[in-house]
Order: sequence, then structure tokens, then C-alpha cells
Amino acid sequence: MSDTQQRIDELVKSNQVLLFMKGTASFPQCGFSGRAIQILKACGVDTRQLKTVNVLEDMEIRAGIKDYSQWPTIPQLYVNGEFIGGSDIMMEMYENGELQQVLTPKQG
Repeated sequence: MSDTQQRIDELVKSNQVLLFMKGTASFPQCGFSGRAIQILKACGVDTRQLKTVNVLEDMEIRAGIKDYSQWPTIPQLYVNGEFIGGSDIMMEMYENGELQQVLTPKQG
């Protein structure tokens, strides 16, 4: 595993909700990243607790995340170490209520 893959793996495993995106939660720099943030907010995720990685600031992560997930586009959402998908998948899951279930901490 390369250093970049190792860094990505550590980020994914150490953050409950992690979004690799273009820009930041308060200043998304592409429409899809902005939509991903809006979906997370609509699911009740506190954006101050959301960990985001701005791929525009780190070209190694920008290239490496696509290999890591085998997913060609950014943004990419991870919840509890699992790859969820990009903004289209997030939207679909949000509309059918699945995303809210994934993001709600298990009670009990």
C-alpha cells in the first residue's frame, strides 16, 4: 500500500463521517460537492463534526482516492469506514431514506 493509500485508509477508518470533496463544507468548489454537503445537512449531520478533505489542496489524495474506492469521481462519502458513494448515490439514498439510516448512530 502506498503512502497516499495509507493516509486515505487512516482518514477513512478514523472518522465516522468523511467526505472527500472539492473545497470545504462552508465553501464547496464544485456543484456536486455542494450538493453532497446539502444532502448531509438535510440528514441532520452537523457540518462542524463532519470531516472533509479538500482534494484540490492535495493532488496525491485527489488521484489516490479514486484508486482507493475504485470510484472515478469526487465527492466521495464514507460512513463508519465504508464507502457510500458520490453525490448521485447520496441523493438516491437520501430520497429513499437509506442515507438517514446509515448516518444515524445505532441506538442500544
